[in-house]
Amino acid sequence: MIGGLGRTNLNRIDFIRSLVLENQSKNFHDSRFSFIIIHAIATLKTSLKISRYILIIGAALFFASVLLSCDRKIDVIKNSDILSLPTLTVIDFETVYTDSAKLQLVLSSSLMERYTNAKPPFSEFKKGIKVLFYDGHKVPVASFTSKYARYLDDKRLWELKDSVVAINEKNERLETELLYWDQEKELVYTDRFVRITSEDEIVVGIGLESDPRFTKWWIKNVSATISI
Repeated sequence: MIGGLGRTNLNRIDFIRSLVLENQSKNFHDSRFSFIIIHAIATLKTSLKISRYILIIGAALFFASVLLSCDRKIDVIKNSDILSLPTLTVIDFETVYTDSAKLQLVLSSSLMERYTNAKPPFSEFKKGIKVLFYDGHKVPVASFTSKYARYLDDKRLWELKDSVVAINEKNERLETELLYWDQEKELVYTDRFVRITSEDEIVVGIGLESDPRFTKWWIKNVSATISI
């Protein structure tokens, strides 16, 4: 469309110029005719320049609007990315809990990420956690491990996923894929498949409740008990 407009105006100017040359070859010297011809050429040139200016201005406005739109989208993406980033990242994280100068438990992870901008705020352990319960003893009396964990601040609730293993003082071993630890209620529970292995038997079933040290536990729906 742009090229077509320019060519049309140029063809008109060439046509008018041919009329002038043709009349000059015939020795026609009408001053009024020459004035009309010259005025027509000037008008077409001016029209061509204006058209070009309009096209240039229009193109500039179009690209400017595109750039502004892109800027707004980039700003939105950047803000969204910032909100989804952790506010704190700790490598080789470890925290120790004591009571009356006696060691209670040690929680460790190779990576801890804290999200305070989230609603509700939470901490994420993408590479898993290890919890050792000491309860004032020199050696652990119980433990929890998992390949993934998340802690919700407002509920004081731990969510452990993927290869969850709990071992108590009797060396009984609990295995499941999902386990919740409610620190407010001092309760550990799950509605998933569980397997508990002791020295003389294996018990499997669905659902479990226990205290955090795994000393008193019961399976909601026992599927089988296998003697070893």
